[in-house]
Amino acid sequence: MSKLPQISEAEFEVMKVIWEYAPISTNEVTEKLTQTTNWSPKTIQTMLKRLVTKKVLTYEKKSRVFVYTPLVQKTEYISQKSNSFLNRYYNGNIVSMLTSYLENDKLSKTEIDTLRHLLSDTHE
Repeated sequence: MSKLPQISEAEFEVMKVIWEYAPISTNEVTEKLTQTTNWSPKTIQTMLKRLVTKKVLTYEKKSRVFVYTPLVQKTEYISQKSNSFLNRYYNGNIVSMLTSYLENDKLSKTEIDTLRHLLSDTHE
């Protein structure tokens, strides 16, 4: 997996909209984000430009409208961020991470049951 560009938390919020609705126009992105954030349209446009510069997004101009599509898939980005988190805080040891969550009551019974089910399905 190649190293993906660093994006900020705010840029990640923009990407979540793009991943869900792409191809999507500037106006559509702005409309969706102004409903869930207090960002101005100008701020959203700036973040879109940054994401294009970082080669996370591409766009096509259709008449007078910019339409965005992702160059990085959501699963690829989240996988890399998850691995980075695991390596940074738990030296790459997933058992240590899960133990930490279990010991601090961070996982519900349902989540633990789901993990049991996943582990039994993948190791039979």
